[in-house]
Amino acid sequence: MAGKLKKAVIFDLDGTLSDSIQSIKYSGDKTMEAFGYGPFSVEQYKYFVGDGAANLVRRALEAAGDTKLAHFEEAYALYREIFRENCMFRVRPYEGIRELLATLKAQDVKIAVLSNKPHDETVNVIESLFGKGCFDVIQGQKENVAIKPSPEGAFQILARLGLDTSEVVYLGDTATDMKTGKNAGFFTVGALWGFRDRQELEENGADAMISHPLELLRYT
Repeated sequence: MAGKLKKAVIFDLDGTLSDSIQSIKYSGDKTMEAFGYGPFSVEQYKYFVGDGAANLVRRALEAAGDTKLAHFEEAYALYREIFRENCMFRVRPYEGIRELLATLKAQDVKIAVLSNKPHDETVNVIESLFGKGCFDVIQGQKENVAIKPSPEGAFQILARLGLDTSEVVYLGDTATDMKTGKNAGFFTVGALWGFRDRQELEENGADAMISHPLELLRYT
């Protein structure tokens, strides 16, 4: 049990803070359409996402039948271009997220974002939804930093906040997030309102699971 000892919460973005699946589907379908593939369903995109844009494009191409990834380089470049222009398409915060963030800030708990979404788009989405300066640290996918489930990005956030792993709660909605949290040594909470189900979160080491954002306050 975490107790009242936590000084920071690190959040995943897609499927945790923001309901962004429509922006991902729109950009993915536009990309696949250029090669005569798709469209794919929202449910399919929920399993394409989570491990960075490159892996999303690989999974979509493989689902379309391009198992040798003949179009990968071209498709990946096109996806990045389309997504850069459409990263806010129908994106909204989940119910209760704004209230959670306000409560954490009132309690002097630091808040940070760690996403496998490209860094510039991560900043764009966060600042569009919550304003500039809301989060203490925002970190998306950057060159030369291993993507989640590597804890490398999480450790960079810790260094910027001047905190130890024992002082942090990590909240996410996928197996990748649970592995990230455990790899970093955080108390790791699964968000049941996101893109994946309870079984996936349980099987990948969630210390706790919550059905509504404000339930996270039990662990801070």
